[in-house]
Amino acid sequence: MRKTLFLLFFLGLGLNNVIAQGDGPESTTEGTGPVSGNFQVLWQSYSEDERIGAIVPPEKTGYNAYGNLRYNQGGFSAGFRYESYLNAVLGFPGRFKGSGIGYRFARYASPSQNVDVTIGNFYEQFGSGIVLRSYEERALGIDNAMDGVRIILRPIEGIQIKTIYGKQRFDFDDGLINGDGIVRGIDGDLDLNALFSKKGGQNWKTKVNLGANFVSKFQAGGTIASDTLILTLPENVGAWSYRLDLMRKGWSAGAEYAAKINDPSADNGYTYRRGEALMAHLGFTKRGLGISVHAKTVDNMSFRSDRDVLLFDSPINYIPAITQQHTYNLAATLYPYATVISGESSLSAEVFYNIKKGTLLGGKYGTNVSVNFAAANGLDTTNLSGVQGVIDGYERQSWRFGPTKFVRDFNVQISRKVSKTFKWKYTFYNLEFNTLTTPVTTTFKGMVYADIHVLETQWKTAKRESLRTEFQLLLTDQDKRDWGTILAEYTWSPHWFASVLDQYNFSNPNEADRVHYVYAAVGRIEGPHRLSIGYGKRREGIFCIGGVCRAVPASNGFEVNFSSSF
Repeated sequence: MRKTLFLLFFLGLGLNNVIAQGDGPESTTEGTGPVSGNFQVLWQSYSEDERIGAIVPPEKTGYNAYGNLRYNQGGFSAGFRYESYLNAVLGFPGRFKGSGIGYRFARYASPSQNVDVTIGNFYEQFGSGIVLRSYEERALGIDNAMDGVRIILRPIEGIQIKTIYGKQRFDFDDGLINGDGIVRGIDGDLDLNALFSKKGGQNWKTKVNLGANFVSKFQAGGTIASDTLILTLPENVGAWSYRLDLMRKGWSAGAEYAAKINDPSADNGYTYRRGEALMAHLGFTKRGLGISVHAKTVDNMSFRSDRDVLLFDSPINYIPAITQQHTYNLAATLYPYATVISGESSLSAEVFYNIKKGTLLGGKYGTNVSVNFAAANGLDTTNLSGVQGVIDGYERQSWRFGPTKFVRDFNVQISRKVSKTFKWKYTFYNLEFNTLTTPVTTTFKGMVYADIHVLETQWKTAKRESLRTEFQLLLTDQDKRDWGTILAEYTWSPHWFASVLDQYNFSNPNEADRVHYVYAAVGRIEGPHRLSIGYGKRREGIFCIGGVCRAVPASNGFEVNFSSSF
C-alpha cells in the first residue's frame, strides 16, 4: 500500500507539468502564458465491511483522472480534456470506462468581441437553464457537453445572439460517445440600457434586460401502442422561454416563462402533455440587509435529446432548485431535496441581516443573522381517464400548491466573531421531508420530521495555525432515528492540513447499525498543487448539488486526491 501511494504522488507531480484540469478546456485558467491547464487524479481502494454494506468491486480499486490543456494566442484558443476511468470510482457512472479524449474544441473571438465562434465541444446556458443548459458537474458524474458549433454575435452594443447546433455527450468508452439526438437552439439577449442610452445605460436609473430563446431536438421517431391506440412519436420537439430582469438601486426582480410541445418520454410515461414552467424572483439589498423571494412552478419540463433514457442521461435543460444548498454533512447528505422533474410548485424566501458592531447584540465585531424558508409541493392536478388519459395523463387546475407535500426547509444561522483568535457559527434546521418523492432511504417511506443543530468554531491557535470544529446533531423519530457528527480540522498555513470526521447513528432501532463512520485525512498544499490522503468508512447516502442528486454507496478504504494547475 505504501508503494502504491508513493507512486501515485510522484506520478501526479510529473503529469501536472504536462496536462491540467479546469471547469473545461474552454474556460479560462490561471496560467499566464499561451499554454495553460490543470490536472486531477482520484484513486480509491475498497475493503469489505458487512456492517456498513461496503462491497469490493472485482478490481478492488477505483481511479478517475482527467487533465485539460489549453492554448491561447490572440483571439484564438484551442484545447482538449484527457480522461481516464480504470475503473470508475464507485458512485460515478459505471459505464464511464477506459482512457481517451472526452472534450476538444477550437474557438475564435474577434478583437471587437462582435463575433465568437466555437467548433467541437462547448458548454452553454440560455437564461436560467430551464430550456437549455449544457454543463459539467464532475462530482455528480454529469457531463452533457455539446459537440457541434456555437456562434455568438454582438452586432451592436446591447444585443447578443447565440446559436448552437450539435449533439450531446452521452457516454465515455476510451473516448467521447455522443447521443443520437440533434439539438438546435437560438437565444437573444437585449440590454435596453446599452441599446438606447448614449452612455451605455448610465443615464437610466432602472436597468432592463429582455431575453428569449427557442430550442428543438430531433430524434428518429417510432410508435407506442396502448389497448385502444397506436400513437406516433414526434421526431422534432421544440421548447422556448421569455425572460425579463430589472434592477434599480437595491432592488432586483425577474421572471421567466417556458413552454414545451408534446414530448412523450420515459420521464412522463410517454404521454403527449405539453410542458410549462413559470419562475419569478424579487430581491432587495442595502448595507447590512438582504431580502430575496423566489417562486417556481414546473410542469412536465423534462427535456432530453433521447426520449428513452432516465436519471442523468442526455438532459438538454436544467430545472433550478428552490431549496438552499446546504454544506454541513447531516443537512446536505441525509435528506437533501432533489428537484422533481415531473412537476412541482415551490417557494423560498431568505433574509440576511448584519447587526452592527459595538452594539449589545452585535458585539465587538458585529453579528450576522440569516433566515431561510423553502417549501415545495406537488402540482394541483386531476388525473384523466380513457383516451385523454393515455394522451395527456392529467390536467393541471392551477399554478398553486397541490395537496402532496414534498419538502419544508426552515433554517436560521447566526455567526459571530468573538475575538481576533476565535469565532463561531450556529445553524438550526427544521425539515419536513417526503421520502416517497425523493427516495434517499430504503428503510422508511413517508414524511421525515427532523431538527438539526450545528455549531462550528474556528480558533486561531498560533500564527498561521488554526483549529476548526463542527458539532452536528440530527434528531428525528423516523427513518434511522438520531445522528451525531463531529469534525476537527487543523491547518498549518499555508501548506499542511489534517482532519478527522466521525458520524454515529446513535439511536438506530437496530443496534447492529450503530456504527462509527470514522474518516481521517492529511494533506499538503504547495501553490497550485494539492495532495490529500484519507482513510476510513463512508456511509451510504445521497450527494446533491443544485437540486441534482446521485446515490453514493458505502465504502471503506483509502482515498488519494491530487490536483494541480499551471
